[in-house]
Amino acid sequence: MRDDERLSMFDQFALVGKALGSGKRLELLDLIAQRERTVGSLSELTGMGLSTTSAHLQVLKRARLVTTRREETSIYYALAGDDVASLYVLLQTVARSRIADAEQARLKYLGVVDDSDVEKVDRHELLARVKSGSVVVLDVRPWDEYAAGHIPGALSIPLAELEKRLSELPSDVDVVAYCRGEHCVLAQEAVRLLRANGWRANRLDHGMIEWRVSGEPVQTAS
Repeated sequence: MRDDERLSMFDQFALVGKALGSGKRLELLDLIAQRERTVGSLSELTGMGLSTTSAHLQVLKRARLVTTRREETSIYYALAGDDVASLYVLLQTVARSRIADAEQARLKYLGVVDDSDVEKVDRHELLARVKSGSVVVLDVRPWDEYAAGHIPGALSIPLAELEKRLSELPSDVDVVAYCRGEHCVLAQEAVRLLRANGWRANRLDHGMIEWRVSGEPVQTAS
């Protein structure tokens, strides 16, 4: 193989690395992993301007990490495949294991000194407890994300509505909350709210994106 051919090959691989080399683009992938979204909705969720959001999305599209579809005047962005979701999850895992500041940044994002006060349940334990009927699975993401795909049998109560809808939760079984991913703050806050109001509550040790990547079943709602 000639030197220029070898370099060309690695340059193609680098397109993906370059596309992932932005915290803003990773945030966009995190949101798109939950459901397909328009530029406008992504702009609103991230606080970026429309033109900036669009520019970042084009970088992701050129690297074939996202796909688009048009519906009337709107263009929707979706992950290009499960391999993209797996890559995103692995990137986070490697960063936390290799970069000391990554863990501190995560805790700061969650608004805690540490999160050891919130017990985590892994998916194998969760599935066993669901089968035995000893737990309620609570999805605290916004409704549109729940509708696009959730853990089968999970109850949807968005975090913003949880305090007013506590009466919908049985008080005689444990509650396991989950949200977008392992580093999503919604489940963390939900568990603290539930415990403060007398519920036995824990959080899933990951979220919807890791659930999908693990090949577990996913249910949708109309």
